[in-house]
Amino acid sequence: MSQDTSSSLDGRVQRGERNRQKILEALFELVGEGILRPTAEQVAERAGVGTRTVFRHFDDMESLLGELHRRVAGEFKPSFQSEGILHGGTIGDRIAAAVEFRTGFFERIAPFKRSGNLNRWRSPTLQRAHAEMVKELRGHLLASLPELDDGASETADALELLLSFEAWDRLRTDQRLGKERARAVLEHAARALVADL
Repeated sequence: MSQDTSSSLDGRVQRGERNRQKILEALFELVGEGILRPTAEQVAERAGVGTRTVFRHFDDMESLLGELHRRVAGEFKPSFQSEGILHGGTIGDRIAAAVEFRTGFFERIAPFKRSGNLNRWRSPTLQRAHAEMVKELRGHLLASLPELDDGASETADALELLLSFEAWDRLRTDQRLGKERARAVLEHAARALVADL
């Protein structure tokens, strides 16, 4: 292979990678702005590429959604290891910390989670991502409240439902509560749930 052919090939590879990253960034921005199910055309327009270029880099919207999930997970999931778990203090202190963590986390991921919920019924990638998040949130809660970890605790199940993204989203969108009011409502209800522990 000649030097010119090799340079031309390297240039195409680099341009292709730049386009791929522009497409992912465009999808991330569109969903972050509240466009929960952007079309390939919208992604292409935002990225400044042709629609065919989108599908040249991603076989279908499923693979594009998978890449979006990886981007969102990489950006937001590290907080699971570092935030919101108190190992000491009263159960009330630990409930407050768990609610504070979840509501902050849910507020940051809200448009991406809404988009995922909208698309997950036909996306195996998003179904797996959702199941993984539910499992991780449950583990996070039990790390904060080991009193609940008896294997079949109705209180743990009720608390998990109460502190779900879906409950938070209902308070914020359907009931139109501000962040602080919604957080206070969840903390009040969570404290009542664990009052007998």
